[in-house]
Amino acid sequence: MRGAALAEQGTLTAVQKATLAGMAEEEKLAHDLYTAFAERYDVRVFERIAAAETQHLTTVRTLLDRYDVTDPTAGKPAGEFTDPAVQATYDRLLKQGEDSLSGVLKAGRTVETDDIAALTKALSGLTAPDARQVHTNLLAASERHLTAFEHWIADE
Repeated sequence: MRGAALAEQGTLTAVQKATLAGMAEEEKLAHDLYTAFAERYDVRVFERIAAAETQHLTTVRTLLDRYDVTDPTAGKPAGEFTDPAVQATYDRLLKQGEDSLSGVLKAGRTVETDDIAALTKALSGLTAPDARQVHTNLLAASERHLTAFEHWIADE
């Protein structure tokens, strides 16, 4: 999604705006987890995907600005989230990754599986061209990330 121009702005419902804010937290969750895992384990997959998540969050923030939606990740340090459910997921997955590379890889698989489900649901009924473009690109990226984690899990 780097450098790609966004499609024209459309209209988002209140629910779609809330979903967009949630997407920002999900992208931050993935970035923060993968960064923590990259520091703990010398596995390239985490560094590469953490960098991708940074780009994803930047793109989601562009949509938040376009649609005048408050960014729930603004000013939040790594590992801190506005939504208590996201915080609980982060804490659980971080703990899952403490003991083994297998646990870390499975945590990554969980993040991407959850993202795919959320993005697929969010695309339903979404008509704003720019939001559809971002959702579709994020979905494709999550599918690539899931494939990478599955590859690493199979090779472990």
